[in-house]
Amino acid sequence: MTHDVSADIPSLRQRPVDSPFGATSTADEVLSDIDLSGARALVTGGYAGIGLALVRALARAGAEVLAPARRPQAAREALADVPGATVAALDLSEQESVTALAEAYDGPLDLMVLNAGVMACPETRTTEGWELQLATNHLGHYALVNRLLPRLAPGGRVVSVSSLGHHHGGMHWQDPMFEQDYAKWRAYGQSKSANALLAVHLADSGTAAYSLHPGAILTDLGKHLTEADLDAVLLTDADGNLAMPTFKTPEQGAATAAFAATSSLLADRAGAYLEDCDVAPLVEGEGLGDHGARRWAVDPAEAARLWAWSAELTGVDALR
Repeated sequence: MTHDVSADIPSLRQRPVDSPFGATSTADEVLSDIDLSGARALVTGGYAGIGLALVRALARAGAEVLAPARRPQAAREALADVPGATVAALDLSEQESVTALAEAYDGPLDLMVLNAGVMACPETRTTEGWELQLATNHLGHYALVNRLLPRLAPGGRVVSVSSLGHHHGGMHWQDPMFEQDYAKWRAYGQSKSANALLAVHLADSGTAAYSLHPGAILTDLGKHLTEADLDAVLLTDADGNLAMPTFKTPEQGAATAAFAATSSLLADRAGAYLEDCDVAPLVEGEGLGDHGARRWAVDPAEAARLWAWSAELTGVDALR
């Protein structure tokens, strides 16, 4: 199927911006000429992996950073040497916890980075009966954004950390909670597509929001993976040989989020999906690829459908 690019919002959004940064850039390099003095940021999962690297970089640039955490004591220990970083309790899989954090938050907010998540975990249900990956990666962040959106300052940004894992598939509308046949990678892919779609609908509603793939980084996110899991997700080249990913450091992994959070080059790309510190190209087809945004993760109609469904489940919609 061909698409009329002149009327194709995903194609228009997913145009690279000729960024001066790339795959090996670090968050500190991206922020080297950015002064965030007086800015207030919130980074979920900001005490480990790329989240910790991002909090450190934002703080070095002058921002005050709140890092809500499911393990507050571990977060305080990890961030003890980061001036301007504070910790609060948050379990994204529990809507009551999200509500409590939002109600306790005091003051304006300039940046929200939705970074925390779980990947390819065994089948697990929340107290509401929701599938854990969708509940944590998407619905928890959806509710958090909606409850804090009135506090977002003019010109503030929302950055949603998606993943190349969205190539596993879009919304599984026939059974979004995988109540019939749980497939952990398909469920993970759905949650990562949802992360990107969240940014799309926020952008369509007037908020500067972006999603991104941080790159392949060796962090605790993969704690549930088995050898069979790794075999299932490894890519092969045209000759059938294994194509091992190029792993980034956490500092490099945090760079694209830092770019999404601050770059003026993205002013007319709200809603775009990024990778390697630039807007990623739109790629057609299905199956795992090694780069790019799949159409199902950046489609405005799909984003609106997901937003309405999420509002019904969580009972909150700041855009009404």
